[in-house]
Amino acid sequence: MHHLPLPLSPLAIALWLASSPTQAVELEPQVITANPLANSQLATPSTVLEGDDLRQQLHGSLGETLNKQPGVASSWFGPGASRPVIRGLDGDRIRILRNGVGALDASSLSYDHAVPLDPSTVERIEIVRGPAALLYGGNAIGGVVNTFDNRIPTSPIDGIHGAGELRYGGADTTRSSAGKLEAGNGNFALHLDANSRQFNDLRIPGYARSAKVRDADEPGAHGRLKNSDGRQDGAAIGGAYHWDHGYAGLSYSRYDSNYGSVAEPGVRLDMQQDHYAFASELRDLQGPFTSFKIDAGYTDYQHREIEEGEVNTIFKNKGYEARIEARHQPLGPVEGVIGAQVSRNEFSALGEEAFVPHTDTDSAALFMLEQWKATERLDLSLGARLEHTRVDPDAKGNENFIDANSASSFTAASLSSGAVYQLDPVWSLAANLGYTERAPTFYELYANGAHVATGAYEIGDPGLNKEKAISGDLALRFDNTTHKGSIGLFYSHLRNYIGQTNTGSLREGEDGDLPEYLYQGVRARFYGIEAQDRWQLSENRLGSFALELSGDYTRAKNLDSGEPLPRISPLRLNSALLWKRDRWQARMDVQHAASQHRKPTNETSTDGYTTLGASLGYRFDIDASEWLAFVRGENLTDQKVRYASSILRDVAPAPGRSLEVGLRTSF
Repeated sequence: MHHLPLPLSPLAIALWLASSPTQAVELEPQVITANPLANSQLATPSTVLEGDDLRQQLHGSLGETLNKQPGVASSWFGPGASRPVIRGLDGDRIRILRNGVGALDASSLSYDHAVPLDPSTVERIEIVRGPAALLYGGNAIGGVVNTFDNRIPTSPIDGIHGAGELRYGGADTTRSSAGKLEAGNGNFALHLDANSRQFNDLRIPGYARSAKVRDADEPGAHGRLKNSDGRQDGAAIGGAYHWDHGYAGLSYSRYDSNYGSVAEPGVRLDMQQDHYAFASELRDLQGPFTSFKIDAGYTDYQHREIEEGEVNTIFKNKGYEARIEARHQPLGPVEGVIGAQVSRNEFSALGEEAFVPHTDTDSAALFMLEQWKATERLDLSLGARLEHTRVDPDAKGNENFIDANSASSFTAASLSSGAVYQLDPVWSLAANLGYTERAPTFYELYANGAHVATGAYEIGDPGLNKEKAISGDLALRFDNTTHKGSIGLFYSHLRNYIGQTNTGSLREGEDGDLPEYLYQGVRARFYGIEAQDRWQLSENRLGSFALELSGDYTRAKNLDSGEPLPRISPLRLNSALLWKRDRWQARMDVQHAASQHRKPTNETSTDGYTTLGASLGYRFDIDASEWLAFVRGENLTDQKVRYASSILRDVAPAPGRSLEVGLRTSF
């Protein structure tokens, strides 16, 4: 008999499994849409959240919903705004997609700008860690988060189906509701959904400001994070027509929110977004291509930053993105797709905090991905992308941008190769190597002004070159029905990594002097480890027990200065004990994060913490509908948590102890 070594770490489990007897099992394939060849042999590290797994992690923002996934942290700017950070990379290096198409907003420009999405409307989230630029663009150099909402139904619907959810509680006393209705006759399919969320100022343990920055005479807010309340509402309608060999459909969605900026007392952000989408697929074609898939979206986004009832700044972004993928006939053992993508963004900022000029960004790209089943055990892939980007600024008479008088053009190339080798029915080895180029974004090129949300006077550099990265992953995966998971290493070397450098000078702003930060390109290195395992412990008359374990650790260094890069999460370990019996289900979570003292000299460190969470649910039926009543508690020991990945780590701690109740139904 094999005994499991202690402590119960993902690495220990992997080593224990290596010495355990193996057995052949029939694995359930998991299709990742990041692979347009629609199979499970994807070398790139990826995670799928859907169903109960997604509902267990659901929070009001995308960043907090994904915060416990391996390699993913949160940019935490209070309950109103939070964006995912993948392996220490954030902002324009992470592409956030909606059904495979970029949803234009301003969330990558500033940490206080929310992603205009309520996760309660999402049915599935896919996370691709590491370079995903091959399919989605150079600004996916750090990864992709793709959300799917079925607003354009991709499969036929027969009859009427729906779902709804109510939640109340949490550290911000959330009151939320969401529902959807889908109907169809096998050919025509209709989708309707709506959601609403209101939340109060966030309850926190102790003072909002940390001891490192707190003034003894004026310690500031205690027990509540001031100006962190808000609301968000949304609705959508979509439909599709299906036939034997494809479908075509349209959708329209509206998102509206208003929330406070926790970094600026009295400042609120009022946001609206209208999004139109088209999607179609033609399958089982004759000729050189067997299928075509088209996705397109048009977005009109704006948000107003309001101080004491007066509009100070208006940010607008409107434009479109469209892509087509064509799958060719197999060439012997080789399958593949070729594709094209075009996009246009028209961004403008007007008012006191307009630290970037009006800018039009156009891009066009060609890409290909080929997969070769070399042997029964070995799958190989090779891909390439060529993308041209033109960034055209217009000062519109603003003296701050008088030097932003000429367009910049960039041609970026990306290459990737991957291999998945099935060692035996349980174990497989996945490797991925890629070269990626990213064109600098408009704010890295042309910013010039006070950015109050980050507490800096930001200055871009119109002479910046492309960001270039060589990245690799190596992972050992396992699945023997009792254990399913992986342990992997990643490494990225970036040339001309574009970051902000504190010059040591002060510049005059509306609210006093601000430190001057320049966008500059440096050499940088990122590396780390990620591991996860789901261990089916037992199944008997007491119920089914399972244990989920995961962990990640990232190191990042500025190779020019020798200093660590800022806002890198420390070592994190997560564990969850799951229990199910008849109609009951329960879960207990423990999350530990180490202290983070690896940081630039001008930044503060964070202390380690360990939090405890628990949830209990009961399922029941009423006629033809299924119901789930649940209660969820988080940070039950009321620990003070400050995320190293947040620019507001010393101003806005994470939520304190909270309790939430909810009711979910489907029919």
